[in-house]
Amino acid sequence: MGGRIRVRKVAAVGLAAGVATAIWWFAAGSDPDFPGRTGTENPQRTSQGAVPSKRLPGGEMGDRSLAMVVPPSPGVLPTESPPAAASEGPIVLRDVSAQTGIAFVHSDGGSGKRFIVETVTAGLALFDDDGDGKTDIYFLTGTPLKGTKADTLPTNRLYRNLGGFKFEDVTDAAGVGPAGYGLGVCVGDYDGDGCPDLYVSNFGPNVLYRNRGNGTFADVTAKAGVGRGNRVGAGACFLDFDGDGQLDLFAANYVVFSYDRPATRYFGGYLRYPGPRDFEPERNTLFHNRGDGTFADVSGSSGVADVAGTGMGIVALDYDNDGDTDIFVCNDLGANFLYQNDGKGRFREVGLAAGVAYNFEAAPTASMAPDAADYDHDGWLDIYLTDYQGEWPCLYKNLRDGSFEDVTIQAGAGGGTFPYIKWGCGFADFDNDGHKDLFVANGHIEEFIEKLDPSTAYAPGNTVLRNTGDGRFVDVTRSAGDGLRVRASGRGVAFDDLDGDGRIDVVVLNSNAPPTVLRNESQNNHHWLQIELRGAKTNRDGIGARVRVTAGNLVQIDEVHSGRGYQSHWGSRLHFGLGNRDRVDRVEVRWIGGGVDLFENLPADRTVTLTEGEGRGPDAAK
Repeated sequence: MGGRIRVRKVAAVGLAAGVATAIWWFAAGSDPDFPGRTGTENPQRTSQGAVPSKRLPGGEMGDRSLAMVVPPSPGVLPTESPPAAASEGPIVLRDVSAQTGIAFVHSDGGSGKRFIVETVTAGLALFDDDGDGKTDIYFLTGTPLKGTKADTLPTNRLYRNLGGFKFEDVTDAAGVGPAGYGLGVCVGDYDGDGCPDLYVSNFGPNVLYRNRGNGTFADVTAKAGVGRGNRVGAGACFLDFDGDGQLDLFAANYVVFSYDRPATRYFGGYLRYPGPRDFEPERNTLFHNRGDGTFADVSGSSGVADVAGTGMGIVALDYDNDGDTDIFVCNDLGANFLYQNDGKGRFREVGLAAGVAYNFEAAPTASMAPDAADYDHDGWLDIYLTDYQGEWPCLYKNLRDGSFEDVTIQAGAGGGTFPYIKWGCGFADFDNDGHKDLFVANGHIEEFIEKLDPSTAYAPGNTVLRNTGDGRFVDVTRSAGDGLRVRASGRGVAFDDLDGDGRIDVVVLNSNAPPTVLRNESQNNHHWLQIELRGAKTNRDGIGARVRVTAGNLVQIDEVHSGRGYQSHWGSRLHFGLGNRDRVDRVEVRWIGGGVDLFENLPADRTVTLTEGEGRGPDAAK
C-alpha cells in the first residue's frame, strides 16, 4: 500500500512540474530573450506530465550523444553573455585561484578518438596529509590514452597548504605523482598509525599509498592486494562495514571498456562520445581489512557483487539509523544502488524499494555524484545527487521508514541547473546559519556542444543553492560573488576551511583546465564549531561515526565520510554553523560499534578534537 501512495504523490509532483514547464514554454514564444526558440516546438510529455529533454536524432535519453535540451524554467540561456552580478548576498565566494601558487592543469588524456573514459576523469581530495592542522589538496588527472602523444606526462599533484591561501607542490617529494589514469580518490588511516592514507581509483589498476608520517607515501598496492585489476574505476571510500575497528575499502566500477570497441559515433559532423549503455555494466568491489596491512576481496560473499551497474560517485552513510554503514552508488543511466548493511558483513541492494533507484518520474538518470546530509534537521540523513543535462538533480528526503522521496521540485533543489551536465556536488553551510547549503559543479563533456545545442554550454559556471531553513533552497548563484562567474567545465568539487577562519571554502577540479579555488568571504556575525574525531577502539579517523550537536534550539547531525561527491574526498573534519549561538550545549558522538561519548558546554568559533572514551558515557547521553 505504501508503494501505491508514493507513486500517486510522485505523479502529482510530475504533473505540477509539467504544467509549470508548459506555461513557461508557451510564454516564451518567439521572445528574443530565448535564443533559438520559435514558439512552434511541440514538447512531448511523459505519463507524469513533465517535459523531458529534447534530443537530436542519434541519441537516447541521457546518452553521451545528447544534443538539444529545452530548459524547463525561465532564465538566462548559456549562449548569452554572463549575467551581471547582483548585489552580494549572504553567501559570497571569491575566486582566489591566481594567488594560490597552484599550477596544476587537468588532462583527460584524449587524442580526439573520444574514448568514454575521457568523460569521467576526475575527482580530488582535501585532507591534512602532514598533520599540521591545515588542509592540503590532491588533484587527479588522466594520462595519455591509446593514440595520444604528450611531450610531458600529466600526473596527479599534491599541494601542501602553507597558510593564507598559498600552496606548495610537494608531489615529487611525497611520491604520489604517477599513479595511473586518475578517476576517483578517498582518504583514510587504514593501518591505524595516525597518518591518513590515499586510495586512487583508476582506469587500470587502483593504487593504495601508505602515509609514512614524514611527508612521504609508499605504494603498497601489491602488498595490500587492492589493485582490483585492469578495470574502469569510479568513486571509492574507506568504511568499517563490520564494526571490527578496521577500515575496509569499497571501490565502484564504471563499465567494461576496451580500446577494441570504443563505440563512438558521428553526428552533425562531429565524432561524439559513446554512452554507458554502449558497454557492459561492471560489478563493484569490496575489500575487507585483515588488520595486518592486507585486504581480502569479499565482493562476492558480502553481496556487493550480486548486481552489476555503471558506478560513478558514491557515499557511505547510515541511512536507516541502525548504527552500521550502508553504501549509496550513483549509476550512470541505470538504477542507483543502495546497499543496506545487515551489520553482520552482508549487504542487500534495496535502491528500488527505498525509492532512490530512479527520479520522481520513475526514470533512471545519468547519475553522477551524491552527497548526504540532514538538510531539514529531522535527525535522518538525506541524499542529493547530480546528473546529465535535461535532467533535474535529485534531492531524496529520508522518510524515516527505510525509504526516500524525491522532493527536488517542492524543495527548489534544482535551481538553474537543468540545461547543464552536473558533476561534483556537496552540502556545506557557507553562511554558518545552521542550515546546509548546496554547491553544484557544471560542465559539458564536448567542447563543441554549443554549435549543436544552443540551450546548454560547455563551461557554464557553477551553482550555489542556499538553504532557507524551511525545507527549501533558493538559487543565489548571481549574488554569491565573482567565484561563481568563473567559466570552466567542472568535474570534482570538495569543501573545507582552507584558511582556518571558520568558513567553508571550495575547490573545483576543471576538465582540461586549471582548478578553481574559492575563498568564502560571507559577511555575518554567525558562529561555528569544527570537530575532528579520534577513535581509540574504533578506526582512528572516526569514519562512520554519527555526531549530534545541540546549541540552544538548533540540533544538527552529521557523519564522517570517506569518499563522496564526484569521486572525491572531503569532510574528515566536520563543520557546524551555529547562527547567533555562541556556545554548544552538547556534542554526542556515536562511534561505529555502538559506543557513545557525550561532551558538554563547548565554546564556539574553534576546532576541537574529540577522542573516543574521553567524554561522558552513554547513560549521560540519554
